[in-house]
Amino acid sequence: MTPTTRRCEWAPASDPLYLAYHDEEWGVPAHSESHLFEMLTLEGAQAGLSWATILHKRQGYRAAFAGFDAAAVARFTPAKVERLLRDPSIVRNRLKVESTVSNARAIVALGKTDQSLDTLLWDFAAAPVRRRSLADIPSETPASKAMSKELKRRGFRFVGPTVCYAFMQACGLVNDHVTTCFRYRELATPK
Repeated sequence: MTPTTRRCEWAPASDPLYLAYHDEEWGVPAHSESHLFEMLTLEGAQAGLSWATILHKRQGYRAAFAGFDAAAVARFTPAKVERLLRDPSIVRNRLKVESTVSNARAIVALGKTDQSLDTLLWDFAAAPVRRRSLADIPSETPASKAMSKELKRRGFRFVGPTVCYAFMQACGLVNDHVTTCFRYRELATPK
């Protein structure tokens, strides 16, 4: 990466962890069930907070939620939830912690219907778009509204349309790197 490489405006050059997230992960098509569960959790945890806060707690989330193994998290007891609410390495919000356990149970239930989380979520992938600036990027779309509605129907929580759109961006269901960002072309070109 050269010093003149152009990135999306939201990627602060002062935070190496944030830069690595933008440059290596954000917008890359993701299909791993545990990664999809992780990103749904983290995007929901971000509600009302900055992404930097969540990104810097990511390792804590991975440790607290069994590496985002949905089957393991689905077995968390109320006592385990109470312990998590005292864990400073995650956001200690009861609704957010309980929603992660609830969402793990919804993922397990989904698997019993012979549909994977990956298949369900990728049914909402958006057609390619071109965003010239940060101002062109919406906070929700018809696709994220439809995803939110379907996830809620299946028992998921903390998955409103804005959370779903942020998830879609993060996991590559839409390429919202601005056209001047070096990652836009890299992710727009099929490999």
